Amino acid sequence: MKPVSFDYVAPKSLDAAVEALAAANGDGKVLAGGQSLMPLLNFRMTRPTVVIDLTQIPGMSFIELRGNVVAVGAMTRHADLEFSDLIATKLPVMAAAMPHVAHLAIRNMGTVGGSISHADPAAELPMLAVLYGATIKVQGPGGRRDIAAEEFFISALTNCLEPEEIVFEIDFPVLTSHTGWAFEEVARRFGDFALASIAVSLEVLDDKIADARVAVMGVADTPRRLRDAEEALRGVQGGPGAAAGFAAVIRSCVSPASDIHVSAEYRRNLIGALAERAFTTAWTRAAGEKP
Repeated sequence: MKPVSFDYVAPKSLDAAVEALAAANGDGKVLAGGQSLMPLLNFRMTRPTVVIDLTQIPGMSFIELRGNVVAVGAMTRHADLEFSDLIATKLPVMAAAMPHVAHLAIRNMGTVGGSISHADPAAELPMLAVLYGATIKVQGPGGRRDIAAEEFFISALTNCLEPEEIVFEIDFPVLTSHTGWAFEEVARRFGDFALASIAVSLEVLDDKIADARVAVMGVADTPRRLRDAEEALRGVQGGPGAAAGFAAVIRSCVSPASDIHVSAEYRRNLIGALAERAFTTAWTRAAGEKP
């Protein structure tokens, strides 16, 4: 199919892009990498009167360390994250997750800001934003504002942006004291959207977990950070039964729905199996061993 007719604008600045989006009165769409927008246009699932192309705006693609925060420009490509030494060193869970994003051809085009804004509940970057407690920076006609990742995602494919706002940067805090981490995902075929996924990051002191981060996706309408599971991990030692116990906690924290792919029961059991594997891997890394 072909999209309906629309006007095309390629502004040279973020201010101009926001102005063009505001002028569309709610009928504009922002084009970043186009990996999600183009299919929607072609199937006429969205029918904007104007498309605002961000690719001509300088300075929106970068990966920078600023103190204990890794700042990522909204137009940074998935592949840039995948092959970045800085990401591998400072945000290892992200480095592990990036190869699971679709296929390399798509990762070469898809953008960080586009994925975050699209808010797909089975996409890796929204879950990573929640895991790391990222700050999403947006600009609209009234200026700029910062949005916490856990407040950004409202429901499936829905975010909290105002119609005239554009994401321009995402800041990921570095978990400096965390030495154990893991990312696990299962899809029907490699490159497909995940049926379920979990990310775990641990700080271990005196052979006990002092702090933990746990996030999941594919089991709800939005990516979720499981704070109850994090609290349950504090003080835990990685002895026999710890991984199975963690898996049981994870299963109790999620209420997935059945869909055309798998049943709710299957998805709950799957996230539990992934949790057990992720805990074992994260604990092994925290102990200074190779998983």
